[in-house]
Amino acid sequence: MTTVRFLLNDRPIEAVGVSPTTTLLGYLRASGWTGTKEGCAEGDCGACTVAIVDAEAPGGPRFRAVNSCLVLLPMVQGQRVYTVEGLRRGGAYHPVQEALVDALGSQCGYCTPGVVMSMFEACYRGDLDKPWKLDDQMCGNLCRCTGYRPIRSATVTIAGRRPSDSFSGALAEPAGDRGFRSEHPGAVFITPTREAELWEALAEHPAAKFICGGTDLSLAVTKRFEELPEVISLEGLADLRRIERTDGGGWRFGATALLADIEAATEGELVPLHRMLRYFASRQIKNRATIGGNLCNASPIGDIAPVLLALDAELELRSAGGSRFVGVDHFFLGYRKTALSPGEILASISIPPIPAGARASAYKVSKRRELDISAVAAAFFVELGPAGEVTTIRAGYGGVAATPARARHFEAALEGKPWNRSSVEAAILTLHDDFTPLDDHRGSAWYRRTVAANLARGFFLETEEDDHPDLPDRPSGTVAVEVSR
Repeated sequence: MTTVRFLLNDRPIEAVGVSPTTTLLGYLRASGWTGTKEGCAEGDCGACTVAIVDAEAPGGPRFRAVNSCLVLLPMVQGQRVYTVEGLRRGGAYHPVQEALVDALGSQCGYCTPGVVMSMFEACYRGDLDKPWKLDDQMCGNLCRCTGYRPIRSATVTIAGRRPSDSFSGALAEPAGDRGFRSEHPGAVFITPTREAELWEALAEHPAAKFICGGTDLSLAVTKRFEELPEVISLEGLADLRRIERTDGGGWRFGATALLADIEAATEGELVPLHRMLRYFASRQIKNRATIGGNLCNASPIGDIAPVLLALDAELELRSAGGSRFVGVDHFFLGYRKTALSPGEILASISIPPIPAGARASAYKVSKRRELDISAVAAAFFVELGPAGEVTTIRAGYGGVAATPARARHFEAALEGKPWNRSSVEAAILTLHDDFTPLDDHRGSAWYRRTVAANLARGFFLETEEDDHPDLPDRPSGTVAVEVSR
């Protein structure tokens, strides 16, 4: 019988006989913890936000605000989980709750528990040093009453306070073993903690689906009501989460590295990737989503792939027999199809150093600036010779074909040509040979072709003065509130 053991608001929980595809949100509400609300059931609204202690986070344990609707219950095995009911201690409300009350930040109240839990993470963060980071922290919470200004004011008041309290103390106290194994007909869920255990589990269940963050696969449960009879979680394999600098200034990301951690690590260091992650998704999603998951679902609108295509990334595909390496431009074989063979996992992604003087940037175009799916995404890399001619060019696009792909005709039209407006405009005419975009609700084929061309123009113009242009620290709202310490 399945038993999931974890700490909920510092109380030991043994969830016995619960289906492994039950979401954490579903379990909480069925168990009477109804402060956590259900809204969209797909990670968009933030009503279900809870905080989980990430004991393996780079730099030490930290709180993560996450969407509980996308976390399957076995994924909290051995972890600490906090809901809005658990913040009041000794009859006193948490400073986050007091700040929201003082700022009059609660209106109808439906979003308030999720808002509080996102603010809770903000309270214990030590890196909220720019206004845009506050926007990023809170953008995954939908206030139906448009109470954003007082919510943001309360967040500014509480952000980075990091009180020395029982919650800070809990960060140093591990909850338990992450390993989990439940094998019953139609209900297999295994979380190995050693690589040898992974290969054993995969040999026993070759048709199992891999899960890590759950921001994509969990939608099969919450939105499509599908069964997931065999699941192997990669969350217990610490080696797959590493973020490392390589010789010469390159990067190596473990496939299960969280996008929130990659965003933090690459700020000011690997600008094209960091720039794409700024508007990849909400904080709650980036606190769960992984770089490997974004690649392995092989979505034509995956935002990470165009950047890796432009930066010439190499992927390590690992099996029980060892590793092999493929360029990211050979990883996507077709719609939702990758070069992974049965018995293989994506283990790591390596990005070579960007040479001095090379120009590189990334772009995402969507209907909303934040928390939206791309209509078109693109990234570019250009090196010039001594006479100003293009010696190397890579242009990766997403949203304009069945798979993320390089614009080979566009690249060929610029190789050896002077890097100027005339050459770029001539090369843009070849983009229609590279892609045949579809018409859908995110944009017509004409729109996508036009945007693809404009992004190439924009890259040329934007990199005339800065080789790696970063995004401005511009807040989302019309009212800017400075962060003070």
